[in-house]
Amino acid sequence: MHMPLSLSARVERWPIAGSFSISRGAKTEAVVVVAELTDGRFKGRGECVPYARYGETPAGVMQALGSIGHRLALGMDRAALQRAMPPGAARNALDCALWDLEAKRAGRNASELAGLPPPRALTTAYTISLAAAETMAEAAARAAARPLLKVKLGAATGDPERIRAVRRAAPSAELIVDANEGWTAANLAENFKACADAGVTLIEQPLPAGDDAALAAAQRPIPVCADESVHDRASLAALSGRYDAVNIKLDKAGGLTEALAMAAEAERLGFGLMVGCMVSTSLAMAPAVLLAQGARVADLDGPLLLVKDRADGLRYEGSLVYPPSPDLWG
Repeated sequence: MHMPLSLSARVERWPIAGSFSISRGAKTEAVVVVAELTDGRFKGRGECVPYARYGETPAGVMQALGSIGHRLALGMDRAALQRAMPPGAARNALDCALWDLEAKRAGRNASELAGLPPPRALTTAYTISLAAAETMAEAAARAAARPLLKVKLGAATGDPERIRAVRRAAPSAELIVDANEGWTAANLAENFKACADAGVTLIEQPLPAGDDAALAAAQRPIPVCADESVHDRASLAALSGRYDAVNIKLDKAGGLTEALAMAAEAERLGFGLMVGCMVSTSLAMAPAVLLAQGARVADLDGPLLLVKDRADGLRYEGSLVYPPSPDLWG
């Protein structure tokens, strides 16, 4: 018989090395919310990043977590959590904390509890932030030995020059592009061509989520991956014909439980899989490493963009990220 669960949550701020820039703006710190569950003997943790793009704030996530605490004390499990909270950052932190707690109670890895094979080290993309072409080329040159670079584009002008500059600086790396909804129907063909000429292998969310119907009629010389247009399983069916792949992020899906089901449904519908992240610590990456085991692309470089990570963080060797230790999560 397990003791009733008690929930605590806190906001943490982790400085970013330099700044992280996408089409919607730049930031110099990662603001995360950590949920901790304990039954008096074992403790489980989960981390989320409130996403302003969807109206989330740290205060709002803290409030949402506070409002559900009494139900956890009464025995709420992961299945009940899916019904009690909508997809989003707050549910992600809590769902991942429940997975961690279950694993520690059982003395088994979360991958085993999920029915997954033992996780292995993965190659993660490494992000080149949006900036002037010369600045991006300098960043790409420093990262040129990495096998997979994710290049942030989506400016009103100049993206063809940016991707050409990055390719010259990193001639051997596989390049994927993330436009973060920054392109328009008017410049889509030009930007697609520039990316194709640079040997880009995947383009993420070129158009705003509300305008992505245009992708169904567009010539797509490179596979296109949905990010801001995809959230949970319910959002998948409408993407057929517009996208070739989907980027599953735990903060959008609302935790590992939904993300695993979503990955299975996406594959059934014929989408390629990418597993992405927000800029955050290894505690947020750890469950995503499990999810990413069968993905076409793993984009789990969040901790590499911070000044420092958690003391018990994931092990990164170049672009390889290793599965978490039980001290961190799962």
